Amino acid sequence: MHCAGEIGRVITGGVLNVPGETMVGKLHHLNHVDDGLRRFLCSEPRAAPAGSFCLLVPATVPEADVGLIILQPDQAHAMSGSNAMCAATAMLETGMVAMTEPETVVTFDTAAGLVRATCVCSEGKVTSVAIDMPASFVKTRGATIETDEWGTVTYDLCFGGVFYALVDAAELGLTLTPENAREIATKGVRLRNLIAPECAAGHPTVPELDGLAYVMFHSTDPDGVLRTCTTLRPGRADRSPCGTGSNATMAMRHAAGTVRPGDRIVSRSIIGGEFVTEFLEETMVGDVPATRNRISGQCWIYAMTQIGLDPTDPFPHGFILSDTWGG
Repeated sequence: MHCAGEIGRVITGGVLNVPGETMVGKLHHLNHVDDGLRRFLCSEPRAAPAGSFCLLVPATVPEADVGLIILQPDQAHAMSGSNAMCAATAMLETGMVAMTEPETVVTFDTAAGLVRATCVCSEGKVTSVAIDMPASFVKTRGATIETDEWGTVTYDLCFGGVFYALVDAAELGLTLTPENAREIATKGVRLRNLIAPECAAGHPTVPELDGLAYVMFHSTDPDGVLRTCTTLRPGRADRSPCGTGSNATMAMRHAAGTVRPGDRIVSRSIIGGEFVTEFLEETMVGDVPATRNRISGQCWIYAMTQIGLDPTDPFPHGFILSDTWGG
Protein backbone atom coordinates (compact mmCIF):
# COMPACT_ATOMS: atom_id res chain seq x y z
CA MET A 1 0.00 0.00 0.00
CA HIS A 2 0.89 3.65 -0.09
CA CYS A 3 -0.85 6.52 1.67
CA ALA A 4 -0.20 9.83 -0.10
CA GLY A 5 3.08 8.27 -1.24
CA GLU A 6 4.18 6.79 2.11
CA ILE A 7 4.70 3.01 1.91
CA GLY A 8 2.71 0.87 4.35
CA ARG A 9 3.14 -2.87 3.74
CA VAL A 10 0.21 -4.65 5.40
CA ILE A 11 0.91 -8.18 6.67
CA THR A 12 -2.29 -10.09 5.95
CA GLY A 13 -1.18 -13.56 7.05
CA GLY A 14 1.62 -15.90 7.99
CA VAL A 15 2.66 -14.41 11.34
CA LEU A 16 1.96 -16.04 14.69
CA ASN A 17 0.38 -13.96 17.44
CA VAL A 18 2.82 -11.88 19.48
CA PRO A 19 3.09 -12.65 23.22
CA GLY A 20 1.33 -10.14 25.50
CA GLU A 21 -2.08 -9.83 27.14
CA THR A 22 -2.53 -6.27 25.87
CA MET A 23 -1.30 -4.31 22.86
CA VAL A 24 1.06 -2.47 25.19
CA GLY A 25 2.44 -5.85 26.25
CA LYS A 26 2.84 -6.96 22.63
CA LEU A 27 4.64 -3.72 21.76
CA HIS A 28 6.96 -4.23 24.72
CA HIS A 29 7.69 -7.79 23.58
CA LEU A 30 8.60 -6.67 20.05
CA ASN A 31 10.87 -3.89 21.29
CA HIS A 32 12.48 -5.39 24.38
CA VAL A 33 12.15 -9.20 24.29
CA ASP A 34 12.39 -10.34 20.67
CA ASP A 35 12.70 -7.91 17.77
CA GLY A 36 13.63 -10.61 15.24
CA LEU A 37 10.41 -10.25 13.24
CA ARG A 38 10.90 -6.50 12.85
CA ARG A 39 14.54 -6.88 11.81
CA PHE A 40 13.67 -9.73 9.42
CA LEU A 41 11.03 -7.62 7.65
CA CYS A 42 12.40 -4.08 7.87
CA SER A 43 16.07 -4.70 6.98
CA GLU A 44 17.73 -5.58 3.68
CA PRO A 45 17.43 -7.64 1.55
CA ARG A 46 13.68 -7.79 2.19
CA ALA A 47 13.08 -4.05 2.72
CA ALA A 48 14.66 -0.60 2.58
CA PRO A 49 14.70 2.47 4.84
CA ALA A 50 11.51 3.90 3.34
CA GLY A 51 8.18 2.56 4.52
CA SER A 52 6.70 0.53 7.35
CA PHE A 53 5.07 -2.83 7.97
CA CYS A 54 1.59 -2.94 9.50
CA LEU A 55 1.44 -5.99 11.76
CA LEU A 56 -2.11 -7.26 12.29
CA VAL A 57 -2.66 -9.43 15.39
CA PRO A 58 -5.76 -10.59 17.29
CA ALA A 59 -7.37 -7.75 19.23
CA THR A 60 -7.05 -7.88 23.01
CA VAL A 61 -10.33 -6.05 23.70
CA PRO A 62 -13.82 -6.93 22.45
CA GLU A 63 -14.49 -3.45 21.03
CA ALA A 64 -11.82 -3.86 18.32
CA ASP A 65 -11.75 -5.85 15.09
CA VAL A 66 -7.98 -6.37 15.00
CA GLY A 67 -4.78 -5.35 16.74
CA LEU A 68 -2.29 -3.08 14.95
CA ILE A 69 1.44 -2.53 15.56
CA ILE A 70 3.72 -0.51 13.28
CA LEU A 71 7.11 -2.04 12.47
CA GLN A 72 9.76 0.41 11.28
CA PRO A 73 13.55 0.29 10.81
CA ASP A 74 14.20 1.85 14.23
CA GLN A 75 11.67 -0.02 16.38
CA ALA A 76 8.03 -1.11 16.71
CA HIS A 77 5.70 1.85 17.25
CA ALA A 78 2.31 2.17 18.93
CA MET A 79 0.50 4.04 16.20
CA SER A 80 0.72 5.66 12.77
CA GLY A 81 -2.10 7.47 11.02
CA SER A 82 -0.95 6.76 7.46
CA ASN A 83 -0.33 3.10 8.28
CA ALA A 84 -3.71 2.72 9.97
CA MET A 85 -5.27 4.07 6.77
CA CYS A 86 -3.25 1.54 4.75
CA ALA A 87 -4.29 -1.33 7.01
CA ALA A 88 -7.99 -0.43 6.90
CA THR A 89 -7.93 -0.06 3.11
CA ALA A 90 -6.09 -3.36 2.60
CA MET A 91 -8.45 -5.27 4.90
CA LEU A 92 -11.51 -4.06 2.99
CA GLU A 93 -10.19 -4.20 -0.57
CA THR A 94 -8.80 -7.74 -0.12
CA GLY A 95 -11.95 -9.03 1.58
CA MET A 96 -10.46 -9.66 5.03
CA VAL A 97 -13.35 -7.54 6.34
CA ALA A 98 -16.64 -7.34 4.46
CA MET A 99 -17.05 -4.01 2.69
CA THR A 100 -20.37 -2.22 3.12
CA GLU A 101 -21.12 0.81 0.98
CA PRO A 102 -21.19 3.73 1.47
CA GLU A 103 -19.22 3.34 4.73
CA THR A 104 -17.46 0.56 6.60
CA VAL A 105 -15.91 0.99 10.05
CA VAL A 106 -12.79 -0.90 11.16
CA THR A 107 -11.69 -0.52 14.80
CA PHE A 108 -8.04 -1.12 15.67
CA ASP A 109 -6.67 -2.11 19.06
CA THR A 110 -3.35 -0.24 19.44
CA ALA A 111 -0.95 0.38 22.30
CA ALA A 112 -2.06 4.03 22.15
CA GLY A 113 -5.75 3.09 22.53
CA LEU A 114 -8.70 2.24 20.31
CA VAL A 115 -8.52 3.75 16.82
CA ARG A 116 -11.65 3.87 14.69
CA ALA A 117 -11.29 4.01 10.89
CA THR A 118 -14.36 5.10 8.93
CA CYS A 119 -13.86 4.08 5.31
CA VAL A 120 -15.88 5.64 2.50
CA CYS A 121 -16.47 2.87 -0.06
CA SER A 122 -17.68 2.93 -3.65
CA GLU A 123 -17.76 0.12 -6.24
CA GLY A 124 -15.43 -2.07 -4.22
CA LYS A 125 -12.85 0.63 -3.53
CA VAL A 126 -12.03 2.65 -0.42
CA THR A 127 -12.00 6.27 -1.57
CA SER A 128 -11.10 7.85 1.78
CA VAL A 129 -10.32 6.84 5.36
CA ALA A 130 -11.08 8.99 8.43
CA ILE A 131 -9.12 7.94 11.51
CA ASP A 132 -10.34 8.87 15.00
CA MET A 133 -6.90 9.28 16.52
CA PRO A 134 -5.65 8.70 20.07
CA ALA A 135 -5.96 11.78 22.27
CA SER A 136 -3.11 14.22 21.59
CA PHE A 137 -1.52 16.62 24.04
CA VAL A 138 1.38 19.00 24.58
CA LYS A 139 3.95 17.92 27.14
CA THR A 140 6.19 21.01 26.87
CA ARG A 141 5.64 24.24 24.93
CA GLY A 142 8.59 26.30 23.80
CA ALA A 143 11.33 23.95 25.00
CA THR A 144 14.85 24.79 23.85
CA ILE A 145 18.07 22.93 23.22
CA GLU A 146 21.54 24.32 22.62
CA THR A 147 23.26 22.82 19.58
CA ASP A 148 26.72 23.34 18.09
CA GLU A 149 25.35 23.26 14.56
CA TRP A 150 22.23 25.47 14.77
CA GLY A 151 22.56 27.37 18.03
CA THR A 152 19.41 27.49 20.16
CA VAL A 153 16.55 25.45 18.70
CA THR A 154 13.00 25.82 20.03
CA TYR A 155 10.52 22.96 19.86
CA ASP A 156 7.15 21.85 21.19
CA LEU A 157 7.11 18.37 22.71
CA CYS A 158 3.76 16.80 21.80
CA PHE A 159 2.09 13.38 21.74
CA GLY A 160 -0.06 12.32 18.80
CA GLY A 161 0.16 8.54 19.15
CA VAL A 162 3.93 8.72 19.62
CA PHE A 163 6.00 11.67 20.87
CA TYR A 164 7.13 14.42 18.50
CA ALA A 165 9.39 17.44 18.72
CA LEU A 166 7.59 19.95 16.48
CA VAL A 167 10.06 22.44 15.01
CA ASP A 168 9.62 25.45 12.74
CA ALA A 169 11.66 24.63 9.61
CA ALA A 170 13.08 28.15 9.66
CA GLU A 171 14.88 27.32 12.94
CA LEU A 172 17.31 25.18 10.90
CA GLY A 173 17.11 27.23 7.71
CA LEU A 174 15.15 24.53 5.91
CA THR A 175 12.69 24.78 3.03
CA LEU A 176 10.31 21.81 2.95
CA THR A 177 10.56 20.83 -0.72
CA PRO A 178 11.39 17.51 -2.43
CA GLU A 179 14.86 18.56 -3.54
CA ASN A 180 15.79 19.19 0.10
CA ALA A 181 14.56 15.82 1.39
CA ARG A 182 18.01 14.43 2.19
CA GLU A 183 19.06 17.56 4.10
CA ILE A 184 15.75 17.67 5.97
CA ALA A 185 16.00 14.00 6.92
CA THR A 186 19.59 14.02 8.13
CA LYS A 187 19.19 17.25 10.11
CA GLY A 188 15.92 16.05 11.63
CA VAL A 189 17.40 12.77 12.83
CA ARG A 190 20.50 14.52 14.22
CA LEU A 191 18.27 16.97 16.08
CA ARG A 192 16.05 14.16 17.37
CA ASN A 193 19.10 12.35 18.74
CA LEU A 194 20.17 15.52 20.58
CA ILE A 195 16.72 16.21 22.05
CA ALA A 196 15.76 12.63 23.00
CA PRO A 197 18.12 12.13 25.97
CA GLU A 198 17.11 15.34 27.71
CA CYS A 199 13.44 15.91 26.86
CA ALA A 200 10.57 15.00 29.17
CA ALA A 201 8.78 12.64 26.76
CA GLY A 202 6.87 10.77 29.45
CA HIS A 203 3.26 9.66 28.91
CA PRO A 204 1.04 10.49 31.90
CA THR A 205 -0.81 7.15 31.93
CA VAL A 206 1.11 4.60 29.79
CA PRO A 207 4.86 4.51 30.55
CA GLU A 208 5.46 2.11 27.64
CA LEU A 209 4.72 5.03 25.28
CA ASP A 210 7.54 7.16 26.74
CA GLY A 211 10.34 8.42 24.53
CA LEU A 212 10.78 10.81 21.62
CA ALA A 213 10.10 9.13 18.27
CA TYR A 214 10.48 11.88 15.66
CA VAL A 215 11.24 15.48 14.81
CA MET A 216 8.55 16.99 12.60
CA PHE A 217 9.31 20.23 10.75
CA HIS A 218 6.56 22.64 9.78
CA SER A 219 6.10 25.80 7.73
CA THR A 220 3.23 27.61 5.99
CA ASP A 221 2.69 27.56 2.22
CA PRO A 222 1.69 30.74 0.35
CA ASP A 223 -1.94 29.55 0.23
CA GLY A 224 -2.01 29.20 4.03
CA VAL A 225 -1.82 25.40 4.13
CA LEU A 226 0.42 23.80 6.77
CA ARG A 227 3.49 22.19 5.18
CA THR A 228 5.01 19.34 7.22
CA CYS A 229 7.84 16.85 7.07
CA THR A 230 8.43 14.17 9.70
CA THR A 231 11.97 12.82 9.82
CA LEU A 232 12.45 9.16 10.67
CA ARG A 233 15.46 7.14 11.74
CA PRO A 234 17.82 6.07 10.29
CA GLY A 235 17.46 9.15 8.08
CA ARG A 236 14.54 9.71 5.75
CA ALA A 237 11.62 12.01 5.15
CA ASP A 238 8.00 10.93 5.54
CA ARG A 239 6.32 10.99 2.14
CA SER A 240 2.88 11.61 3.66
CA PRO A 241 1.67 14.61 5.71
CA CYS A 242 2.00 12.25 8.75
CA GLY A 243 -1.10 11.27 10.72
CA THR A 244 0.26 11.12 14.27
CA GLY A 245 2.27 14.27 13.58
CA SER A 246 -0.84 16.08 12.33
CA ASN A 247 -2.62 14.87 15.46
CA ALA A 248 0.16 16.32 17.62
CA THR A 249 0.06 19.57 15.65
CA MET A 250 -3.60 20.12 16.51
CA ALA A 251 -2.76 19.71 20.20
CA MET A 252 0.03 22.27 19.80
CA ARG A 253 -2.36 24.78 18.20
CA HIS A 254 -4.98 24.11 20.86
CA ALA A 255 -2.44 24.82 23.60
CA ALA A 256 -1.55 28.05 21.79
CA GLY A 257 -5.22 29.06 21.71
CA THR A 258 -5.46 29.26 17.91
CA VAL A 259 -8.00 26.45 17.32
CA ARG A 260 -11.24 25.25 18.88
CA PRO A 261 -13.51 22.21 18.39
CA GLY A 262 -14.88 22.07 14.86
CA ASP A 263 -11.80 23.64 13.27
CA ARG A 264 -9.98 21.87 10.45
CA ILE A 265 -6.35 21.99 9.36
CA VAL A 266 -5.04 20.85 5.99
CA SER A 267 -1.52 19.36 6.19
CA ARG A 268 0.58 19.06 3.02
CA SER A 269 3.63 16.83 2.61
CA ILE A 270 6.84 17.68 0.77
CA ILE A 271 5.49 15.85 -2.32
CA GLY A 272 2.09 17.58 -2.18
CA GLY A 273 -0.15 14.93 -0.54
CA GLU A 274 -2.73 16.26 1.89
CA PHE A 275 -4.48 15.14 5.07
CA VAL A 276 -7.38 16.94 6.74
CA THR A 277 -7.36 17.09 10.55
CA GLU A 278 -10.64 17.91 12.30
CA PHE A 279 -10.61 19.00 15.95
CA LEU A 280 -13.47 16.96 17.47
CA GLU A 281 -13.39 17.82 21.17
CA GLU A 282 -11.33 18.71 24.19
CA THR A 283 -10.46 15.92 26.62
CA MET A 284 -7.88 14.92 29.24
CA VAL A 285 -5.08 12.35 29.32
CA GLY A 286 -4.49 11.81 33.01
CA ASP A 287 -4.21 15.37 34.31
CA VAL A 288 -3.05 16.83 30.97
CA PRO A 289 -5.43 18.80 28.67
CA ALA A 290 -5.75 17.05 25.32
CA THR A 291 -7.58 17.05 22.00
CA ARG A 292 -9.45 14.37 20.10
CA ASN A 293 -9.02 14.64 16.34
CA ARG A 294 -10.06 12.91 13.13
CA ILE A 295 -7.58 12.68 10.25
CA SER A 296 -8.61 11.85 6.69
CA GLY A 297 -6.64 10.63 3.67
CA GLN A 298 -6.58 7.97 0.96
CA CYS A 299 -4.49 4.86 0.20
CA TRP A 300 -3.83 2.67 -2.81
CA ILE A 301 -2.81 -0.97 -3.28
CA TYR A 302 0.12 -1.25 -5.70
CA ALA A 303 1.41 -4.80 -5.10
CA MET A 304 0.68 -8.14 -3.46
CA THR A 305 3.79 -10.05 -2.45
CA GLN A 306 4.97 -12.95 -0.33
CA ILE A 307 8.04 -12.84 1.92
CA GLY A 308 9.73 -15.98 3.16
CA LEU A 309 12.93 -17.30 4.67
CA ASP A 310 14.95 -20.10 3.13
CA PRO A 311 16.54 -22.06 6.01
CA THR A 312 19.95 -21.68 4.33
CA ASP A 313 19.64 -17.88 3.96
CA PRO A 314 22.75 -16.35 5.62
CA PHE A 315 20.82 -13.18 6.56
CA PRO A 316 17.80 -14.32 8.62
CA HIS A 317 17.75 -11.02 10.52
CA GLY A 318 18.72 -8.88 7.55
CA PHE A 319 21.40 -6.22 7.44
CA ILE A 320 21.86 -2.48 6.93
CA LEU A 321 24.68 -0.62 5.18
CA SER A 322 25.65 3.01 5.60
CA ASP A 323 25.55 3.73 1.83
CA THR A 324 21.74 3.45 1.98
CA TRP A 325 20.87 3.75 5.66
CA GLY A 326 23.32 6.44 6.77
CA GLY A 327 25.56 6.31 9.82
